[in-house]
Amino acid sequence: MPIAPNFTSILSKDWEINFTQCAPNGYLKYTDLCNILQLTAAAHSEIGGISFLDMQEFNQAWVLSRIRVEIEALPKWGDIVTVKTWINSLENSRSVRALEMYVNGKKIIGSETFWAVFNTQKRRPEALTLPFEHFELYPDTRATKHGFSKINLNHKKEIVFEKTVFLSDLDIVNHVNNVKYLEWCLDLVDEKLILNQKIESFEMNFLKELSLKDNVIIHESLNETETTFSITKEDKTSFALQLNWK
Repeated sequence: MPIAPNFTSILSKDWEINFTQCAPNGYLKYTDLCNILQLTAAAHSEIGGISFLDMQEFNQAWVLSRIRVEIEALPKWGDIVTVKTWINSLENSRSVRALEMYVNGKKIIGSETFWAVFNTQKRRPEALTLPFEHFELYPDTRATKHGFSKINLNHKKEIVFEKTVFLSDLDIVNHVNNVKYLEWCLDLVDEKLILNQKIESFEMNFLKELSLKDNVIIHESLNETETTFSITKEDKTSFALQLNWK
């Protein structure tokens, strides 16, 4: 699709939180929060002419490599949230995108995301084919207090779950959807911590693809202020999640 007439380098988009997106406490699920952030990023890429459909002409797609989310509060059922997004950097096969969520004009969530251009046939990163110079970049305007990082996995951990990848875990790029990893891990957390909104921030690192029928092991490492999960396939780490507690 061509660049939309209403294209702007900073996009604000409203979403209404519906009941299907909420946990039993009536507040937005962390997984659905990530979905809203990703849908907003996708909406910005669509009006900017670098959407999934545009990129598929060259067998390319954006895939999420790292994400950090900092949470002041979660929206609840019926809230209208405004998500604002812009690009910090974009070159060759990599892009850093910022996102912020507001309720009634107050910022409640900030996120920094790292995306890679992925060839969906060759299954590897490559430079973006489509033009992107029309996007103004904002390298110094950050959405989070801290940037994303490489999660440290060099600590004592234990096996807490084993799983097989099913069709329902896959997305349009034919690998495990980024939100599914988060869902698997949060299902292993004490539900009181989730329902009482004790997550202050979380980071995810996506390291290797997982595909249909893959058998994986989920590991957990605990301390007072954070919980780290890692998912391995054949002793190689595919995913890491760090939850920081209030």
